[in-house]
Amino acid sequence: MGQTLCVCSRGTVSLGGARYLLLHRLAEGGFSYVDLVEGLRDGRFYALKRILCHDKEDCQAALHEVEMHGLFDHPNILRLVAHCMVEKGAKHEAWLLLPYVKGGTLWREVEALREKGTFMPEQRILLILHGICRGLQAIHSKGYAHRDLKPTNVLLDEDDRPVLMDLGSMNQARIEVNNSREAMAVQDWAAQRCTISYRAPELFAVPSQCVIDERTDIWSLGCVLYCMMFGEGPYDAIFQKGDSVALAVQNPLTLPSTTRYSAALQRLLFSMMTVNPQERPSINEILHQLEGLQPAPAGQDTTQI
Repeated sequence: MGQTLCVCSRGTVSLGGARYLLLHRLAEGGFSYVDLVEGLRDGRFYALKRILCHDKEDCQAALHEVEMHGLFDHPNILRLVAHCMVEKGAKHEAWLLLPYVKGGTLWREVEALREKGTFMPEQRILLILHGICRGLQAIHSKGYAHRDLKPTNVLLDEDDRPVLMDLGSMNQARIEVNNSREAMAVQDWAAQRCTISYRAPELFAVPSQCVIDERTDIWSLGCVLYCMMFGEGPYDAIFQKGDSVALAVQNPLTLPSTTRYSAALQRLLFSMMTVNPQERPSINEILHQLEGLQPAPAGQDTTQI
């Protein structure tokens, strides 16, 4: 991965030995923004993510995201093309060059369908869900968890292939908690890094003696599946109204009345969104169930990692 960057001329940057033309802003958040750029050598489009780093801790967090990208070469996980750290006076910016996925986020697609008054058909849901699960399987097989899986962190390419992105919250899957101080540290970290309406119940009130593991992702995966089925996450409205998501996630999930989706898909959803993490299926078990619901997409094998 390239480590050098300079602004070459108005509207262009050089990164990893190649020059890119800055086109327009794609997205903006509290501490980062993403620009569309075009490679002057290859003519391809890329997304240039710039993370604002106010102190050493922010720089370490950005470099952690770079490190997490480096662990994977998988079709369902966004790859990192190049990166660098740029000085901005007393502050820094981490620049991450990523492939541009034209289809946008899964959330954008769900919103577009909702505005039309339609819902995603089951076969399309299964296709997308299968790809998300393959990405999670790769992450879990290396002993990590994503920790912030949600529809805005899933990109869809023109073939509906989902690509997981935003690996900044990823960490070791297994976190041993041995006392109340460690429990509070995990809880505080989750409050900062794990989106509230997709956060697993065990991260809201962490017990002083427990093991947090990758099944936090399985809960979030259930929330993503619910969003594809019903047009919003199960706790989005609760959060928007200002009610307690922490209390809501402790209760059994209820589904809107529907005949659109099979009983098997609804059972799969319920299994993911079990409050007790010990009772949730592993990603391999979910993939096994999915392969019973539909054939694997063309060109993808079904071998378990």
